[in-house]
Amino acid sequence: MVHNRTRARTYQLEIEVGRPLRIAIGRLGEFDFPAGRYVYTGSARRGLDARVRRHLSGARRLHWHIDYLLATSGVRITDVSTTDEPECTANQRTSGAIVVQGFGSSDCTSDCGSHLKLVARQRPRKFSADRRNTPGAVIASAAKQARLTANRHVTGSQPGIAPQKP
Repeated sequence: MVHNRTRARTYQLEIEVGRPLRIAIGRLGEFDFPAGRYVYTGSARRGLDARVRRHLSGARRLHWHIDYLLATSGVRITDVSTTDEPECTANQRTSGAIVVQGFGSSDCTSDCGSHLKLVARQRPRKFSADRRNTPGAVIASAAKQARLTANRHVTGSQPGIAPQKP
């Protein structure tokens, strides 16, 4: 499920938004999210696996900005990766458009603008309810990804970031 576990403290969630949505994101306000693929970059000084499991489980308590997005029907996590890079470094290396200024970056000291980026737009499509944020689906997807990259020497596989060659 989680790539590069040694010293990992930063994680990236690849998220699919299946149709255009308008979502209230805590105190940030209400925003429009185009259908597409997003990458959210977050960190945990301790308990990185627990943090990722919380996101995958669809926690009912809405605490972080990402919780509001993930709690919405038609939104699902498709992959998870980790790195030992600082959160803002990984975020700045991820190309994409900022949809919500300040999303997930209230403690950012690197002027990132947002830690959620739209990396690819797509035509709207429907999701079946049983596929939304199911840990089993994400784990299976991550396991497949791990098999594909097992023979590569990658310092941290992040969605939207080209692997570094040794």
